[in-house]
Amino acid sequence: MSSIQPFTINVPQSDLDDLQSRLKATRFTDEPDQAGWNYGMNPSYLRELVDYWQHRYDWRQQEAALNRLPQFKIDIDGLTIHFLHVKGSGPSSRPLLLTHGWPDSFYRFCKVIPLLTDPGSHGGEPAESFDVIVPSIPGFGFSSRVAMNTDKVAELFQKLMNELGYREYLAAGGDLGSTITKSLAVQFPESVKAIHLTDVGYPTGFEDWSTMSPAEQEFGKFIQHWWYTEGAYNMIQSTKPQTLGYGLNDSPAGLAAWILEKFYTWSDCKGNIENSFTKDELITNIMIYWVTQTINTSARAYLEEARAVYTQPGGLRSGRHVGVPTGVAIFPAEAPVPREWADRKVNVQRFTKMQEGGHFATLEKPGLWVGEIRAFFVSLSSNPS
Repeated sequence: MSSIQPFTINVPQSDLDDLQSRLKATRFTDEPDQAGWNYGMNPSYLRELVDYWQHRYDWRQQEAALNRLPQFKIDIDGLTIHFLHVKGSGPSSRPLLLTHGWPDSFYRFCKVIPLLTDPGSHGGEPAESFDVIVPSIPGFGFSSRVAMNTDKVAELFQKLMNELGYREYLAAGGDLGSTITKSLAVQFPESVKAIHLTDVGYPTGFEDWSTMSPAEQEFGKFIQHWWYTEGAYNMIQSTKPQTLGYGLNDSPAGLAAWILEKFYTWSDCKGNIENSFTKDELITNIMIYWVTQTINTSARAYLEEARAVYTQPGGLRSGRHVGVPTGVAIFPAEAPVPREWADRKVNVQRFTKMQEGGHFATLEKPGLWVGEIRAFFVSLSSNPS
């Protein structure tokens, strides 16, 4: 008998009261003159957001909106997996597994779900609908608070899809979601018929430089520079996440700063974070971490990943070449992946350099993202060879 149970988000009022007390008692740091985003989190914007969070943000309204999406929990291998499961309106909707990353959550996909499940109501072809499944990665949101590497997560998600009755399906994701999606395709090619990614992985420095094209070498230099200027979060989460976790789990303002700086830096916001996201959207994503106390396990997943990469024989299967048909969309605020590098990593059947958007494209530019993955998956079904 299946262990799938309907789930409704209902955060205890005592947790919300405690949050308000902590926000009110925020002890802000000193601030460099005209700091902006040059030192990390913008001090002025953090003060503005905390004030909004205290006095105008309505979690109950956001909670009700989230609860309008069908949510469930299932026990798999002793763990609880939270997921959204929204059936498509068409007579032959194809199952599509969507996987989020860090520091976002299942909320990453809330804007695209209606476009995918009911295209006829949004200017699309009714027959091009999907059954959409959006799990929360273990250690994130309303899934079990346990940190796992991406290969193990992929194994759980394969079992989830089987429990839902999907023996064959499509998959897509970004950030950690890209890595999990690649692992699914490598481990279960008989089930995963095609995948779509917004990143394919990055040079590590262990590549044979002589085999790389000039474009790939330039890309490698870009990534090396990026690690030195933007990669500190990854280094600490891959080495000492527990130390970081105490502060982030205790201070909502600290948690917001850690997450929002990424939403600013990785988005195509052109210097104003609210060009890409509303305050309500930003805070709701933060709230999912806060009310579930999963920022620590989500950060610790980076250490589990690093340990598997460097100590597991053969490394992670997500690092191997993907053989199933793959679509790749590179958004302008992301790393400038050249086609040659993508070909090294996956079986590229569609490669698109997008005109707008960034790391959180499904929140920033939901229509563009949906149009791109629909074009890819529909082209495959039209040309099964």
